[in-house]
Amino acid sequence: MPDRSRPRVRATAILAAGTGLILALSACSPSSVPAGPAPASSTGSPMPDAHIHGLSVSSKTGQVLLATHDGLFDMTKKPAAKIGATNDLMGFTGGTNHGVLYASGHPGADSDLPNPLGLIRSTDGGKTWEQLSRQRESDFHALTATKSGIIGFDGTLRTSPDGKTWSTVNADFVPAALAGSPTGDTVLATTPQGIRRSTDAGQTWNTVDTGPVIQFAAFASPAEAVGVEPDGTVHYSEDAGATWTRKGQIQGAVQAVAAVKGEHPSIWAATADGLVVSTDGGATFWPADAP
Repeated sequence: MPDRSRPRVRATAILAAGTGLILALSACSPSSVPAGPAPASSTGSPMPDAHIHGLSVSSKTGQVLLATHDGLFDMTKKPAAKIGATNDLMGFTGGTNHGVLYASGHPGADSDLPNPLGLIRSTDGGKTWEQLSRQRESDFHALTATKSGIIGFDGTLRTSPDGKTWSTVNADFVPAALAGSPTGDTVLATTPQGIRRSTDAGQTWNTVDTGPVIQFAAFASPAEAVGVEPDGTVHYSEDAGATWTRKGQIQGAVQAVAAVKGEHPSIWAATADGLVVSTDGGATFWPADAP
């Protein structure tokens, strides 16, 4: 029997209609996103047509945050609780303890933030956001944080030690997703050609020749990483993405993933059918609100 000692989450509130793969970037490339503000949800919870752009689970409190087209939601509330103003959070990273959140995207109808958002930061769980840099310039569709700074992709791969000053990285790939650990400097980039890996916080990159072609990635710790293929097949790495072991499979179209360190990493996924979780390292998954 799997260990189900975890937060119960209202999963039925996060149905998502978007079934296209993030690897097909034409649907959400920086040149094709709408320039106008995102429409606000009228129900106070993620709507069935809401696009899910990020998932974060706190290792300290178990709080589950979902970043969507209609803003940020606390999925550990019943029903799911909207946090702060409506912003289309195209890029989002919450680390592992929710001490600091970073995001990017477009403002919604009740937001006073600029368009595009550039890089914004919250230190109060998403209630308020501080404008750090590149406002009206960047919509980071891929975004992550490491021990040494921020890595984002807005059509160009960029790194920043403080979220305010940026350097351009000469990269020959387009990342569908970026994944890093706030306590390590390894970064994984998912691409249709395979995994790209950096061990210096995004400055230089190598190809993982023997790795799977994954769509989503997440770190449970600086050494433990999880990857999910477009068909939902789950892979696990205990050497920060250098080598991979195939595990189980997630049913339904995956929208975002998160991982939390434990005896076996807890793996969470937001799918087109709801929120699912595994506590046996990705071998099996079940609805996160199951008894």
